[in-house]
Amino acid sequence: MLKKMNDSEVAIIIPAWNEANTISSVVQSVLPFGKVIVVDDCSNDKTGTLAEKAGASVIRHKENKGYDGALNSGFSEANRLGLKYFITFDADGQHDIENLPMIVNLLELGADLVVGIRPSRARISEKIMALIIWGMYGLRDPVCGLKGYRRTLYADAGCFDSCNSIGTQLALYACRRKNEYKTEQFPVHIHDRKDQPRLGNSWKANVQIFKALFRVLIQK
Repeated sequence: MLKKMNDSEVAIIIPAWNEANTISSVVQSVLPFGKVIVVDDCSNDKTGTLAEKAGASVIRHKENKGYDGALNSGFSEANRLGLKYFITFDADGQHDIENLPMIVNLLELGADLVVGIRPSRARISEKIMALIIWGMYGLRDPVCGLKGYRRTLYADAGCFDSCNSIGTQLALYACRRKNEYKTEQFPVHIHDRKDQPRLGNSWKANVQIFKALFRVLIQK
């Protein structure tokens, strides 16, 4: 049986762009485990309205800020609310709620960062990025969207993302400072997605990921 979380401690942050087909079911599935914050990144469908009806707090962007921009807004709101743990969760139905208790348990046991390891990577650029980051910092799946963070890590770094890192900058901030921050990783189950990924599977998506890799490697 899944352990329910104390929503006074856990923020579940869901970046969403045109996810009307899945957002209601995703929000309803994670509601028992924390305070759900959906960032509607200027969708042109009913994503925000449906998320709100399902029980989430919704932040609405007037212009599209991209994946990292949406998470920046979600982290800022979770920090404002004084929540202790921040978990990023995809809006497309790929992430399994069975993973949530494990993430919170690892954070409660002292981890500052928890990163899911997917069984496979969708794009060649993700595979190459994972190999490079694993070799340099020991992080096996940096682009996995299912991660958990202690609030103090976010506060120490000063932001979630400043360089369009596809959700990797804060995680690598912790990995570069392994004497200060504890990182845990574990395998996660991923469902088949029901729509097209935000980045797509084209060569442009691979170029975008390679650019993100370059940007995060020059960060301190």
